Amino acid sequence: MKIVLAVDGSPYTKRMLAYIAAHDELVAADNEFVALNVTPEVPPHAARHLPRDVLQQYYVDEGEKVLKPVREFAQMQGWPWRERHAVGRPGETLAEIVAAEKPDLLVMGSHGHGSFTSALLGSVAARLLSQTQVPVLLIR
Repeated sequence: MKIVLAVDGSPYTKRMLAYIAAHDELVAADNEFVALNVTPEVPPHAARHLPRDVLQQYYVDEGEKVLKPVREFAQMQGWPWRERHAVGRPGETLAEIVAAEKPDLLVMGSHGHGSFTSALLGSVAARLLSQTQVPVLLIR
């Protein structure tokens, strides 16, 4: 089974990883894990004032900041592991990558904002739920 993990470096990502590690049915020997992280794009009006190499290094550093601890945890657990990092709008970009990966399950931590906050800020989990055909497990 291919399991995609949407990770953002928050305490909710840590809870999600702990949940997976505690549930043997998710950590079967033949399961493959793919960690996905999306760094929000720097707004164009700010990005145009930065040298391209500086902007690219910023994106690499932000992705590594999130993925490194997740990678280390997965390696300690002995999970078959792969990771992907992208830049863009998190909800939409994650949905595109999930569609391309064709996983059996998408797992993500939920920040648990109420509907009012989600309406104002937008919820990555809500966007993924509405834009993917994959079963989703939200850990809160």
